[in-house]
Amino acid sequence: MDDQQTTSPPAFNFASRPDYSEFVQAAGTGRRQPLAGFDADYTDIVDYIVRCTHKIWEEKAVGLIYTHYAHNVLVHYSSGILYGREAMVTNTLQRIAVYSERRAYADDVIWGGDEREGFYSSHRVSSVGVNTGYTEYGPPTGRKVHRWGIADCFVRENRIVEEWLASDTLTELRQMGYDPVVLAKRAVLPATPHTHGEIDRLPTGQQAPEFLTVPAANDDPQGFIRAVLLNLWNARLVNMVREHYAPGHVAFVPDSRKLYGYGDYENFVITLLACFPDLALTVDHQCVQGNAPQGFRVATRCTFQGTHDGYGPYGAPTGRRIFLIMICHHIIKGGKVVQEWTIFDEFALLKQLHAQLEL
Repeated sequence: MDDQQTTSPPAFNFASRPDYSEFVQAAGTGRRQPLAGFDADYTDIVDYIVRCTHKIWEEKAVGLIYTHYAHNVLVHYSSGILYGREAMVTNTLQRIAVYSERRAYADDVIWGGDEREGFYSSHRVSSVGVNTGYTEYGPPTGRKVHRWGIADCFVRENRIVEEWLASDTLTELRQMGYDPVVLAKRAVLPATPHTHGEIDRLPTGQQAPEFLTVPAANDDPQGFIRAVLLNLWNARLVNMVREHYAPGHVAFVPDSRKLYGYGDYENFVITLLACFPDLALTVDHQCVQGNAPQGFRVATRCTFQGTHDGYGPYGAPTGRRIFLIMICHHIIKGGKVVQEWTIFDEFALLKQLHAQLEL
């Protein structure tokens, strides 16, 4: 899907942090943005994403999945693909049963597109709940859980037709009292070939990786983030951090880590590259909101691939290939990244490294 950008954001702009009650009060008051085919109570695409999520998950109107998801919806996880809204209904019921007092706080929605081509939204959520239900790992633990997640959705005429999910499942399991490595080793995954083709990061022959020119953030915020990410992860230009991040920037990354400043973030990048020496990132989609005076919010969905050939926090090298969906939200002010959320499923990573393979 092509990158999408809109120049006329709807009334609900998360740069001003609206309270959920504002969405409720505005419901049914008329369109603030063209939404052909959408239910009449939705005012714009941000309102649609926030309130349909609330209705399904917190009001427990699970049956609204039938009117808000396509019958053949594809939901992409780092651990696989869920197909069809009937499977979505089942999955939602099972997830709701795990937690009481579950609350999913909409932290931001960055979007692009229009009613004709379809909308693309990137919805960052802070979720809390108490584990009072059974999971595949055991009986209720009674422990409170808080984790970040980001859901990217492609929406047409009131229905989500494709979705990509990245959530901090590792944090969720730790807070429930489990050892994620132990659980990963108990898991069973479909058998994979023992050999793989090379990961497409470098050009053929003796050439160096491409070093991209980084455009000015205020002129092309999407291109700025794309070039920084590709230079940082693929070309191993870790100097991108000090060059394009603000000195006091804050980054939220998996396993509930909150990184401050250059040193923390550089260590995060270098540690992953040391574990997966051939790690390659592809940028799959972007959208942006904002302007130069107030700052930009850029959502970027990526794919991570690599081979576990180095030592680090994931144990001794296993030689296994990983595939992860990574979704990033960056806030840019004054031409620099000042805040970031980078989410990928680190428990899916552990399973890809340590799970038993079917014979």
